[in-house]
Amino acid sequence: RVYYTILYSIIKIEIKVSSEIRTGECHTTIDIREATTMEMVEIEYDQHQQTQSSSSEEDDDIDIDNYGVGEKWIEHYSSSHRILLVGEGDFSFSLCLAKAFGSAINMVATSLDTQQDLANKYSNGIGNVRELEEMRCLVLCGVDATQMSQHYFLRTQRFHRIVYNFPHAGFIFPEANACQIKMNKQLVKGFLKNAKVLLREEQEEGEIHVTHKDGDPYDKWDLVKKAEKIGLVLHESVPFYKNKYPAYHNKRAHGCFSDAPFRLGDSTTFKFRLARSC
Repeated sequence: RVYYTILYSIIKIEIKVSSEIRTGECHTTIDIREATTMEMVEIEYDQHQQTQSSSSEEDDDIDIDNYGVGEKWIEHYSSSHRILLVGEGDFSFSLCLAKAFGSAINMVATSLDTQQDLANKYSNGIGNVRELEEMRCLVLCGVDATQMSQHYFLRTQRFHRIVYNFPHAGFIFPEANACQIKMNKQLVKGFLKNAKVLLREEQEEGEIHVTHKDGDPYDKWDLVKKAEKIGLVLHESVPFYKNKYPAYHNKRAHGCFSDAPFRLGDSTTFKFRLARSC
């Protein structure tokens, strides 16, 4: 659609000026970009409402349901879900879902990395992004998982599934070091707080999925306790099997060997939902 073409152009502008924005410059540019983006969102939503006028009442965000194509599943994820993927490495997990669905039109895939970072760190990063965009996925670079609820586009959206695989703050200290554990706990806490804001409440209940390594020192991150403190409850935890996601490549993402895989071992996907008052 024309909307996606325009939005991609706007996002590319955002990426190019991101370094200047961090220094406090380009305030006028960011205001214009944000206003334009919001205008495009409103135009797309109005058009979608008009084409669905004979259907039941629509949701308050952009949600396109496969254009009549049958629902497709891969593990916990459906092509009819509005899915936000957070902290992607080389975007191979997002691409795996997109290929299983046959389309990525209901997906938004994000990474903290810039496009230049992707090119420098991963052999297939840019290629995977291009393939995702061809399948109509919205790819956003430079998205901080601990601040994403304030992102100029994401804050307008609500999702059925928000997915963060193997969150990690970077290899600053040894894994079992108290400082490293604290950094990882802060990352997870910040992500859960922001994901909670973006979670969908109407119709099918939304879920936040965090896939996490089992055992020491990872159990010390207190993932479930962190979630409970911010108003989430553990709905289910299930073993994570990498072979269930064809062509997904877990990456170290940090340091000199960013494109290398890390040892998974036993891992679990934790599924959180909003806590309901009695």
